[in-house]
Amino acid sequence: MGSPAILKHMALQTDYVPGSPALAYDHAGHGETVVFLHGIGGNARNWHRQVELLADRYHAIALDLRGYGNSADYEGPLAFTDFRADLIRLLDHLGVARAHLCGLSLGGRIALDFHDEHAERVRSLILVDTFPGYEASFTQAGRERFVRDRRQPLLEGKEPADIAQAVAATLVSPKATADVTELLVDSMRRLRKDSYLKTIEAMTMYMPVADLTRIRVPVQIIVGADDRLTPPAISRKMAAAIPGARLLVIEDAGHLSNLERPEIFNPCLREFLDAIA
Repeated sequence: MGSPAILKHMALQTDYVPGSPALAYDHAGHGETVVFLHGIGGNARNWHRQVELLADRYHAIALDLRGYGNSADYEGPLAFTDFRADLIRLLDHLGVARAHLCGLSLGGRIALDFHDEHAERVRSLILVDTFPGYEASFTQAGRERFVRDRRQPLLEGKEPADIAQAVAATLVSPKATADVTELLVDSMRRLRKDSYLKTIEAMTMYMPVADLTRIRVPVQIIVGADDRLTPPAISRKMAAAIPGARLLVIEDAGHLSNLERPEIFNPCLREFLDAIA
């Protein structure tokens, strides 16, 4: 595990943060650090296009969260704040004082939670198809429906691969291509059942809501117009609460706007970061 591995067909390198659990990250380039955080059904591979896009000017990193992708499994229950601690481990391992954080869905929630406790380590935030906390963004019925649709089939004996197609259909835009849908299905097939279940539990039971009014770093919010899980209304409310936040609503994109419409997502990401750097 200790030696870097070059990913096939890509100018990306995989390295690991030592410790328990060991954390894998795919990365490329040099410069200011940008860390990409995937969603609850994803992995670092979901961000490879963006890592490659930025590698000419930035040290772009896609992290596999604990129990996901190439990162190691872990014993016992998961506390949502473990993700925050893992991000500190990554930055300290790299010797990075401050990083740009780009998170989608669960990843965005982690980025906001991290900022609440470690604002001094954040250079900017890119919040993609995400939310500041369940109490501020979802009804109790909506939260229960999310948990039921994903957790219950697995508790009844199914595997992530068994629910991948059905879940993917609820996340992408009606205009998503078959290739995009297959990328999402592939991500879900790679999930480890126990880690996925623990993440669902930890995320949905975490009550704190991010204090958006305290954010003083540059913020770009991006959401798909057809996102049914974290709809644009949530992003608009976030943008109104964060001083100086920018908002982009991408037409014909669902909950995976970076995968569905990279031709719109990527220029927005690049322009935002370049203006800061």
